[in-house]
Amino acid sequence: MKELDELSFPENVRYAKDHEWARIEGDKVRVGVSDYAQDRLGDITFVEMPQVGDIFDRGQEFGTLESTKAVGELFMPLSGEVLEVNITLADSPELINQDPYGRGWILVIKPQRPEEIQELMGREAYVEMLRGLD
Repeated sequence: MKELDELSFPENVRYAKDHEWARIEGDKVRVGVSDYAQDRLGDITFVEMPQVGDIFDRGQEFGTLESTKAVGELFMPLSGEVLEVNITLADSPELINQDPYGRGWILVIKPQRPEEIQELMGREAYVEMLRGLD
């Protein structure tokens, strides 16, 4: 496992306490897991994702990540409808380890309550929370 200062935490995303990130892209939000989450899980071997059209409330489980070490649940950072899933992860789940904020994104949603994004943490608050965990 890497030290916190070796991990990446972009400023242009918001973070949930369960380690998912959300990035606003127009009227949509792209969702993935943080560099911290993928680092702690280890080599990701399988991603269970929802179907396009599924609707979730904030905090509801929407899938799982399986790794060589554990299975981790994925929780929706914002309420919304799934518009797109990253089908590339079916054959290449390791993209989450390699590029968690880029090619390793998990899904795109149409938020039902866009104001919920303000309740997610910015980079500094998220890193501060992580310091309390390690």
